Formats: sequence, structure tokens, C-alpha cells
Amino acid sequence: MNSTKKNPYIPMPVRIDAITIENDEKDLKTFRLVFTEKNDATAFRHSCGQFAMLSVAGTGEIPIGIASSPSDEGYIEFTVKRYPTGSVTTALHDLSEGDIIGVRGPLGNSFPLASLEGRNLLIIGGGFAFTTLRATIRYLRNAEMRKKYGNITILYGARNPGELLYKKELEEWQKAGDTTTVVTVDKADDTWKGREGLVPNVLYELAPKSENATAIVCGPPIMLKFTMPPLLKLGFTPDNIITSLERKMSCGIGKCGRCNVGSKYVCKDGPVFTYAETMAMED
Repeated sequence: MNSTKKNPYIPMPVRIDAITIENDEKDLKTFRLVFTEKNDATAFRHSCGQFAMLSVAGTGEIPIGIASSPSDEGYIEFTVKRYPTGSVTTALHDLSEGDIIGVRGPLGNSFPLASLEGRNLLIIGGGFAFTTLRATIRYLRNAEMRKKYGNITILYGARNPGELLYKKELEEWQKAGDTTTVVTVDKADDTWKGREGLVPNVLYELAPKSENATAIVCGPPIMLKFTMPPLLKLGFTPDNIITSLERKMSCGIGKCGRCNVGSKYVCKDGPVFTYAETMAMED
């Protein structure tokens, strides 16, 4: 057995197969990674909503949500924002196709998609937090999976057109007709022909029905704060609202204690929680 499976702290080597620049500022890149060892590729089986630790030798590692679908064969993808003070994100952005990095995972829990079969889904994303939702949407749009769910409504927002992720895919989803996909920006520019408005305001306009429906919401804290009241007013209960928390994580397996919220560890008990669960947390 490969030793990396025995020690959860040892990363598996992966090769950068492709790099896609996602935004106008060029500080968001999607890295397509391929395992260098066949056994590692076989062992890495993730579910939508999980994350992994990406590492650059000599620099460190960071937790990043998995942006590719479990149904994507032969690779995994991560979208990484470069932060001026982030040594690992800067190191990642300075790498090239063909370079080798490390990955530990998959880690954490996932969106409970199996228990949501037969229900309508409302998927709401904002900014960079759209990564794991993109993985989820890709998975749900797979022909075998799509027939297991009712209506799927997607609402995605960014600060401006230049910050929208996965632009080609967004256009594909809007044209395909198997989902209702609404894209909005906080502030439009001269090139933007789409909807303008904050996600919570657009949510009120769409007024999706809450009967037999579950909302999956990921975004920056300020977006989450102002999106929950409209959802509750539309009839979604805290148990039928699912979100993903961001927290400083170091080990990823609930040992270091960096990401605890009361008795919960975001890396192990989460990052996926119902809104009801987050309301019961201590901070």
C-alpha cells in the first residue's frame, strides 16, 4: 500500500496540467492537477463540497475547496486567489504547467446530495466561494444525476463583471435549459449586458418557491448575512438551508484545534453545515 495512505499528513504529488486565468485582475487561477501516481488517483475520491490541502515545497500548504466534479475523470481542479500577503497562494501563482505540487485529501464533509434527491434545489453563490458550487452544478448536470432532482435554480453574483468565475460555463448553463441560471454583478461596467444588483435583492426578485426545496448557499460572510433573511422570508427553514463555513485550517483532520467553533471542528465536522447548525454554534 502506498505510504501516503497511512499518514494523512503526507501530501500526494500532482502535476499542474493546465492553468486558467479566471478574472481581469489575474489574481484568480484555476489549476488542473493530475496525479503522478496511479494509486493516488484511484484513492482520491471526493464528494461535492469537500476541500483539500494544497502544498508548495518549502513554502507551506493551504485549504482550498475542490472545484471539479466527482464525475470529472483524470484530474482535479482548484481555483486559487492570490493574496499579497499569502506566501502559499503567491507561490502557487508563480508556478507553471508541468510543475509538481502536493495535495492532501479529500477532507471534510460534503453537501448531502443523496438525501436531496427528488427535491428542487436553489444554489446561491457569491464571489470566490463559488468554487465548490461549480463542482456541485457540474455533478448535478451529469445526465444520470440530473433526472434525480427537480428544478435547479442557480443564482451567482460577483462584485463586477471582471470578477466572475467560469464565464464560459456560466454561458453554457444559461443556454442549456436544464437549469435556471441567473448571473448578477454588484456594479456593472460599459461592457456588461446582464443583470445588475446584489444577490439578496435579486433573490427577492426571483422569489423561488420553498416547497419541497433546499437552498445551498456559499459566499463571503457579508453576503451570507444578508442572504439568509430573504431565504427565511421566502419560506425556507434553517434545516433546509445548507452552507459552507470558512475558517482558518491547518491540519485538516481535527487535530490542531485551529478551526474549532465551540465543540465543532470546521475541517472535520464541516465545512458543510445547515443554517440551523450554525445558529446553534457559540460564535
